[in-house]
Amino acid sequence: MDKSDAVPEVIVVGAGPVGLALAVELGLRGIRCLVVERNDRVGYSPRAKTTNVRTREHLRRWGIADKLRSASPISPDRPSTVVFATRMNGYSLARFENAMNGTRERNNLYSEEAQWVPQYVLEEVLREKTQALAGIEIRFQTEWLGFVQRGERVTAQLRDLRNGTESAVNCAYLVGADGPRSTVRQAIGAKMVGDGALPKSYSIIFRAPDLAERQTHGGAIMYWMVNGDVPSMLGPMDELGLWSFMATKVAGSSDPASLDAVDLVRRGTGINDLDVEIVGTDLWVASRLMADKYSEGRVYLAGDSCHLHPPFGGFGMNMGIGDAVDLGWKIAACLQGWGGDRLLRSYELERRPVHERTIAEAMANFGTVTNHLVQPGIEEPGPSGDATRREVAEIIAATKQREFKTLGIVLGQRYANSPVIVPDGTAPPAEHFMLYVPSAHPGCLAPHLWLADGSSLYDHFGAGFTLLITDGSVDDIAALQAAAVRHAIPLTVLAGLDDRLRARYEARFTIIRPDQHVAWRSNEVPPAPDELWRCIAGMACEMPTVAR
Repeated sequence: MDKSDAVPEVIVVGAGPVGLALAVELGLRGIRCLVVERNDRVGYSPRAKTTNVRTREHLRRWGIADKLRSASPISPDRPSTVVFATRMNGYSLARFENAMNGTRERNNLYSEEAQWVPQYVLEEVLREKTQALAGIEIRFQTEWLGFVQRGERVTAQLRDLRNGTESAVNCAYLVGADGPRSTVRQAIGAKMVGDGALPKSYSIIFRAPDLAERQTHGGAIMYWMVNGDVPSMLGPMDELGLWSFMATKVAGSSDPASLDAVDLVRRGTGINDLDVEIVGTDLWVASRLMADKYSEGRVYLAGDSCHLHPPFGGFGMNMGIGDAVDLGWKIAACLQGWGGDRLLRSYELERRPVHERTIAEAMANFGTVTNHLVQPGIEEPGPSGDATRREVAEIIAATKQREFKTLGIVLGQRYANSPVIVPDGTAPPAEHFMLYVPSAHPGCLAPHLWLADGSSLYDHFGAGFTLLITDGSVDDIAALQAAAVRHAIPLTVLAGLDDRLRARYEARFTIIRPDQHVAWRSNEVPPAPDELWRCIAGMACEMPTVAR
């Protein structure tokens, strides 16, 4: 059957990174999916540039992490460094090495390093993956007009923008991954709540082949220019002279047509005769907004359609891909018959606290941008200027390290109070914006480990639930395994992988969800294994707190 002839089980509105990630998650689980996108997604300005360690772990699970690394126009060997200076040819102020954990050396805390890569390249890699999956179709130049829900069916109205024809397509679930101006959000009556009028910034994509040679601060993924003229940030988009530039102080009444982009780049970098070709510009306003609800019946929101925040910390796109993963495996479980109603109800309960915590961190980062760091005399030569620059360097060290050392936010996500997580009576790990201490406390991300044989623990996890045995044998969990079979719950059992896992998981038995979060752990096999599976699969939950 041709993809266009297949009846989709899920319709995704929006073919950005979140919509494509959801399609991949569903497609790899055998779910038929139609992605509709009113644009062509070609030539868009790359607002997101950081693919963080958690997103790359999802890419690894999908089999495309290496593909993204090789597809990037930015060398994966470029130093993962953030430089603070007055100008690209000016005084050095501070620098952060291994920013965003992008250094390419193995770390037991995660299976993939972060990557500095334009969003449009990530989209291309995701798009190629979806096109290789049976049952996934992407229709560009297709507008979503609305929907009607009746029982277990959603009927979406679509329009082909090339010829104006309209069609009605039935599905079981519909997901709006259609960005800040989401029409799906409007259709379900959700409202964005918060502050939508934060200070303006002006982004410029430009080509300057000589800039890399003429700057004096070495290779880096980001440069913060702290000067009173054009405080700004810039970073490479490839190794051939394509750059992204952001002026962080733009007058509130500025007309984009009145801004001289070439002049801003030259003044910001300090290289007044730099040969600059402008590729694109964008005057934009940051927001701090969250939807007051994430769903209506069988229609859900993901990504920017339900949360927006300033881009400082590189969280936005990555958080949206996390939404897609959480929603994707749960939709698949419900369609395949082993997931109950409580599973999808847990989507907002789990993700909203993650969004709130992450947005708070992005706002803290937004509180100190380049124009906030400028001090009188920062570019003066001599002892007075040196003293001022030392003072600014101290402020940078005190306020900006958290923006580039983010594992506490990126990997420290914990699904507390979820109806499909079974507490074990222990205290949860302390939350910290930078420090990440692995914990198998129920709701936390399962601790990673590079095993003695050189493989990643995550590579051994199954597509469904995984039962990790750190002390004992498969015979010990025969009743638990049999109960999973009775409920048709996909289960992979792992035992005897590495002796170090016992201390890392602090329990003999741990059940890990398809999204690699811990659902349950204990030192004893539960006396009612059927009830345990019914709880974590969202069918019901009569499980008391399980003492370890």
